[in-house]
Amino acid sequence: MITVREKRLLPGRQRQMPDNKIPEVLTGALKFGIKPGLERITCLMDLLGNPQNRFRSVHIAGTNGKGSVAAYISSIMAADGKKVGVFTSPYLERFSERIRIIEGRDGLNRYVEDDSAGEIDQADLDKYSDMVRKAREQMVEKGLCDEPTEFELITAICFLYFADSKVDVAVLETGLGGRLDSTNVIRDPLVTVITALGLDHTGVLGNTISEITAEKAGIFKEGSPAVCFEPDLMILPEEMKHDVRTVLTAKANEKNVDITFAGTREAFGTAVFTKDGRMEFTYGGILYETALNGRHQIGNAITAIEAARKCGISEEVIRKGIALARWKSRAEILGTDPVVIIDGGHNPQGALSLGETMNEMLGGSLKGKPVRLLMGVMADKDVSGILDAYKACGINVKSAVTVMPDNPRSEPADVLAQKINYVYNISDDLTACPNACEGAKLAYEKSVSDGYILLATGSLYLTGQIRATLKGLT
Repeated sequence: MITVREKRLLPGRQRQMPDNKIPEVLTGALKFGIKPGLERITCLMDLLGNPQNRFRSVHIAGTNGKGSVAAYISSIMAADGKKVGVFTSPYLERFSERIRIIEGRDGLNRYVEDDSAGEIDQADLDKYSDMVRKAREQMVEKGLCDEPTEFELITAICFLYFADSKVDVAVLETGLGGRLDSTNVIRDPLVTVITALGLDHTGVLGNTISEITAEKAGIFKEGSPAVCFEPDLMILPEEMKHDVRTVLTAKANEKNVDITFAGTREAFGTAVFTKDGRMEFTYGGILYETALNGRHQIGNAITAIEAARKCGISEEVIRKGIALARWKSRAEILGTDPVVIIDGGHNPQGALSLGETMNEMLGGSLKGKPVRLLMGVMADKDVSGILDAYKACGINVKSAVTVMPDNPRSEPADVLAQKINYVYNISDDLTACPNACEGAKLAYEKSVSDGYILLATGSLYLTGQIRATLKGLT
């Protein structure tokens, strides 16, 4: 439970972060958009000597919780003394966040103290980007394949870096889907993981939960065990839960994969929220502690626990890894007077989880308390579903500042404002401010003045842009 202070905190300084540039080879590939398929990445990997075959991996797909599960598993592996490569997307504040190496226990401790620790440095980023650029030019000039996408090029950089760094294990998060995701050129993973599923990216992955599940389960590999978040605990209609289980089981049988469904409803009921902003829960008679708040994080943690068990990690190390895991902008508390919470949730399931988490962090006192939304979303998101979910779980929106994340797919701030007003009828305290950082400052000053809880949410792209700004104010 958050303990709210009676006096306003003095503005703090923003911590200086590594300054790294996005490689030119990637910015030039943005125009090629999203093109699922393994032909281009396979060709690129062949030209680079197939570095992905030089390390073992844990491969993670899903709709919600991929990043959190990756954080838990990489923390557990590092607590076990392993040199762990971590590949996630998207980045929040720095491009280099996407590619990280945690050097065993010491590296994990450094990461706990400084969330920039272990990120790929500019020299290595330039080195491997240049290698990938040359392979891409050869590939295209010789007519071997079509132009690779941005994500495929990033994947190639990551695989080269991890292979040359001789990581013991790489924890790899898919970008989109699974079957045709560029990370799926790996072979022989230690374990594959499917997190909570939902109807997202339907234009690419399919219009039904069965189609989406089949795409995610495309990461299953014969001979490698699979751990999947328990379908009965997913935030889905009952018939969809049944479809998810049916498809996952069928795909596992098809590939001769040993599949484990992770999570129990009983574990969710054991959550205790501490005054220092942490959460405790019991699973299988073992007490775990985590800095990642929210009952939905119990499901993510249990999924990671079962995946770690498949890798032969001891229970003592698993407990330590769960306790040390960090993953920013997931119901993260940035300030207490006013209360400032930042979360990258971007679909109705995530919105429901966030509402429940906020209520428990606030000691059950969320209902009735006025909330100011600082919100920016991608244009393809179910904004109405997100807003309805906020309302259903007691988030009492009395004010909003809408912004545009720095992404060409962003919803215009004025359009988002209209959608919020339709659900909450707050036209008297609703501001559209396209610039994300300016909007963050405005929303914060408003909450300093009236004491409203400030909830910054709607997109990981947004939280990445404004997190440093808000941290510098709280």
